[in-house]
Amino acid sequence: MSNNSVLTPSINEANSLLPNSEVSNEVAYTKIKVATFNLFNYLAPPDAFYDFDRIYSVQQWQKKQQWITTYLTTHQPDVIGFQEVFSAESLQALVKEAGYQYFAVIDLPTVIDDFIYRDPVVALASKFPIKAISSVAVDTELALQLGLTADFSFSRKVLRATIELPHIGDSDCYVVHFKSKRASWQAQTDKLTSLEGNVLQQFKAQVAGGWASSVQRGSEATLLMMKMLERRAKKGNAMILMGDFNNPLSDGILAHLVTPNLLFNNDQTQQKLVKFYALRDAWDLYKDNQSADAKVLLTRAATHYFGQGSSVLDYILLSSEFDAADQSSYFEVSDYTNTDKHLINPSFDIDGESTDHAVVSIALTLRQ
Repeated sequence: MSNNSVLTPSINEANSLLPNSEVSNEVAYTKIKVATFNLFNYLAPPDAFYDFDRIYSVQQWQKKQQWITTYLTTHQPDVIGFQEVFSAESLQALVKEAGYQYFAVIDLPTVIDDFIYRDPVVALASKFPIKAISSVAVDTELALQLGLTADFSFSRKVLRATIELPHIGDSDCYVVHFKSKRASWQAQTDKLTSLEGNVLQQFKAQVAGGWASSVQRGSEATLLMMKMLERRAKKGNAMILMGDFNNPLSDGILAHLVTPNLLFNNDQTQQKLVKFYALRDAWDLYKDNQSADAKVLLTRAATHYFGQGSSVLDYILLSSEFDAADQSSYFEVSDYTNTDKHLINPSFDIDGESTDHAVVSIALTLRQ
């Protein structure tokens, strides 16, 4: 199976199945919904994820499929980016049944011992035509300038899908799953006999390995951003970046993704030009569109819980075409939904095989 074998038939098939009126009648699309969805080990049985005994039963798989379908039919996003996809063909069939005739994937998971899968991939489903897809290549020269190795690569390939959105036209949608916080360096404890020695090595591995993961994650974001800027300068397409960032935007590792201006530069013409290239957090745009009284009541909900802690790891970032503060924008962020009942108040019968992340979705309303 080639890397694009799931995608190519779906585009051709969708062109014949989707009524022209659904695509060309832009008047009907005064609102577009976009979502990012970490599926959490989406692998059809009888295959296993990571270990030989981690296999969904038929009943568990049906429950997981139903949970995803219920989300899609309830919230009805028009464009949705997926992470942790092992079974792309099963996902394509599922979303097609829910009304998504366009589907894109550009990579395959790793298979070991014939049935054990690791390294899940990202995917995208759309109700609007996908015009082109590609993975985002690493700029080797830039990687070397950043102090990285010549063979540096994304921990998971980044998917770029150019989608024909109503009113805007061709728009580049990027789906990412940045490197996790799992330590990238393992301690060598087998040669140590003392308890203290073993603990020290594990602690060193946690500190050094955690930083190695942060370097990988931050470098991925930087290299991707450079490619996005180059593409924006060349094509001028609107940009949507969505996915599981595995890191809050606010702590510095990924903050440069939403750099708003040029530092130490008072030239307003140049600053205005930067805004064309800058990305905005959809939450911030939504909050900016609220009244002063409403802003006071708004609190951003976490998208992931681990132990006693919680954090926002899942994001949708947007270019100026979706910023109501930009005079030339087409849409504004009119709603922001963090679907997290399965995390904070789960019902096992319904949510038992859902996902360990909240599903983030936004509504983009056409400006009048």
